[in-house]
Amino acid sequence: MGELGAFLKITRADTPERAPGERVGDHREFVKLLPLVELKEQGARCMECGVPFCHHGCPLGNLIPDWNDLVYRERFEEAIEQLHRTNNFPEFTGRLCPAPCEAACVLEIDEGNAVTIKQIELAIVDRAWEEGWIVAQPPRERTGRSIAVVGSGPSGLAAAQQLNRLGHAVTLFERDETGGGLLRFGVPDFKIEKTVIERRLRQLADEGVEFRYGVEVGVDIEAAELLESYDAVVLATGSRVPRDLPVPGRELDGVHFAMDYLYGRNRDVAGSAKPALTAAGKHVIVIGGGDTGADCVASAHREGAASVTQIELLGEPPAHRPDDLTPWPLWPMKLRTSYALKEGGERSFAVSTTGLSGEGHVERIHWVQNSGVPPFDAVPGTEETRPADLVLLAMGFLGPEQQLLEALGVERDARSNAAAPAFATSVRGVFAAGDARRGQSLIVWAIDEGRRCASAVDAWLSAGDAPDAVAAVGAAGSA
Repeated sequence: MGELGAFLKITRADTPERAPGERVGDHREFVKLLPLVELKEQGARCMECGVPFCHHGCPLGNLIPDWNDLVYRERFEEAIEQLHRTNNFPEFTGRLCPAPCEAACVLEIDEGNAVTIKQIELAIVDRAWEEGWIVAQPPRERTGRSIAVVGSGPSGLAAAQQLNRLGHAVTLFERDETGGGLLRFGVPDFKIEKTVIERRLRQLADEGVEFRYGVEVGVDIEAAELLESYDAVVLATGSRVPRDLPVPGRELDGVHFAMDYLYGRNRDVAGSAKPALTAAGKHVIVIGGGDTGADCVASAHREGAASVTQIELLGEPPAHRPDDLTPWPLWPMKLRTSYALKEGGERSFAVSTTGLSGEGHVERIHWVQNSGVPPFDAVPGTEETRPADLVLLAMGFLGPEQQLLEALGVERDARSNAAAPAFATSVRGVFAAGDARRGQSLIVWAIDEGRRCASAVDAWLSAGDAPDAVAAVGAAGSA
């Protein structure tokens, strides 16, 4: 596997990025690929571990040592075959996944020295598209069974592709004007250009998946009609109910959920619609320290905001992996600086928002420092007020939208159902996958859920009866 002892001679090569001062002037992807010689060296560093942990860190169970070795040997066509065995859309994960596989790499025991797995994955799939190795794979025969998939995010797309390739007729319903879900409308182009999504949508269409865009189930088509017209239904609608901010002044104009802002920005960049919200020339406050918050910060930079400040309720994490809390191979809870903050702006930890003020429109935000840990007790004498013309709430999501579940008669429970069997809901023939089932999570989990849900649906159809184990749709995800 790789080059014997290479991990002792070659160090990690970090992901190359375009310079912050350059990339804020456009919406092109800012992450670049390592040169081939460095990619091969990183593949050579793979240690042929007796018990590899990298693919256990990956929810998809990617065969990482296998394709590391193939890249080292420049056998890219074989590498994409191995990659596609477990991952329908490696160009999505290669751009957007935080790489828990790298956190679980044995070399990461020496913190910061893991193999650059994510770069190798992206190089394999981008090379495969360039060479024309990725083509439609329609089924040789059809089963006569029909399935409706609701939602065209990564989970819905993975479920649709897997079910279609098994020979079932799949119709994918999407209420937005085109496919991709949050990949298209929630994630900015400078992280994933939309041509990357479009070519996968074309592949699925060429394989026989029918897309019905601009159709909202429960509004444009009755839920009862869906249940009557299809043998099975897969709910892959995501966890789209945002967490709100219950403070005085929340009702003021200029206070919005992050996704309302990002949806408008993505449509604007695509040239399809002018957004109602803009950060241009404004003092922007982003409440929430996750990926969605970072995307708001970076988008505001590109609009020419007067200032951008990101605040986080939790206290500042340690600079290095805390072995007593998140020992290897767990995902380390440590301080990270997002790509967006490298481009500018301020960040503050352990901040509790106490109110917003203004005459009809938000003008100022009021906050206080807190203890950094629940119950986030206020620190006396740390009250502060800042200018705020646009406040974006990026504090996570609470679960799937209730209207569709009610229309279908699907029950919810108070648990995250990540371990629930069979992906079945309380309604016979209705299944759930992705964030709609497990709560707010990562793209790599969404693809895994879509794939496993497809297997569950196929098994249920083959058995001709509902499975014994029935699980309700998952409720609140973590912030």
